[in-house]
Amino acid sequence: MNSNRMYLIEKLFNNKRIRTVWNDEEEKYYISVVDVVGVLTESEYQQARNNWKVIKFRLKKEGNQSVTKCNQLKLKSSDGKYYMTDVVDIEGMFRIIESIPSKKAEPIKQWLAHVGSERIEEIFRPSIAAERAIELYRAKGYDEKWISERIQGIQDRRGLTEIWKYCGITENEEFAILTNILYKNWSGMTAKEYKEYKGLKNGDLRDNMSRLESILTDLSEETTKELAKEHKPYGLAQNELIAELGGSTARVAREDIERKLGKSVITSDNNLNTKHIEYKN
Repeated sequence: MNSNRMYLIEKLFNNKRIRTVWNDEEEKYYISVVDVVGVLTESEYQQARNNWKVIKFRLKKEGNQSVTKCNQLKLKSSDGKYYMTDVVDIEGMFRIIESIPSKKAEPIKQWLAHVGSERIEEIFRPSIAAERAIELYRAKGYDEKWISERIQGIQDRRGLTEIWKYCGITENEEFAILTNILYKNWSGMTAKEYKEYKGLKNGDLRDNMSRLESILTDLSEETTKELAKEHKPYGLAQNELIAELGGSTARVAREDIERKLGKSVITSDNNLNTKHIEYKN
């Protein structure tokens, strides 16, 4: 699974944290197995891990397919460290629950059904997804002006990806290539390098930009969109040239701002209170 297309969401069941990952590529949720096992067996994290090892061994011996369909993702644990963790989709989790005798089985099944229905609601009522995003940003401490601009930026980005699709861009790798061209041309860094500069292991790059950084990113994307509308490129090679022009437009604006400010507008600051550390041999 492509980890760059996944988003960790911590959901609660009766005040118990259940790590839930949204896979944007597959448009489905993946649930941490050990967290659900902890609920079912009423045990704390370490004991739940041991319980899952025993259950997993038994299920494998029985030839239970739900175990063979487990994926592993590196998720943050309660100690603040990241560990490879078994995850399954909601359908697979139902099968695992059925194999574990527990009085919590039915309540957790109902909870999972609700988690699955959230996405269905969003498909038929897109405003729900927007409302949830706004509430999440508020909970993280972002002010209303920033939230409004961020939501608009998300819509603008979707407009750009729709134009790219119309111009023959269909593969996720191609979208990533064009995005990196935009970032490289205006900031001098790819998206990955930019995240590393900001000290981000997790978290959305755009959510951790200053207002000026965000405006310049928007300018590069909006210029690329308008150029694509005008020149109608088709295929990756032609769209790369247009993306270079869009990114260069924002670079010129950035350089002009920096001359007047007397300092760089690109900052290593982020909204997660993490720091960039440069390792040297």
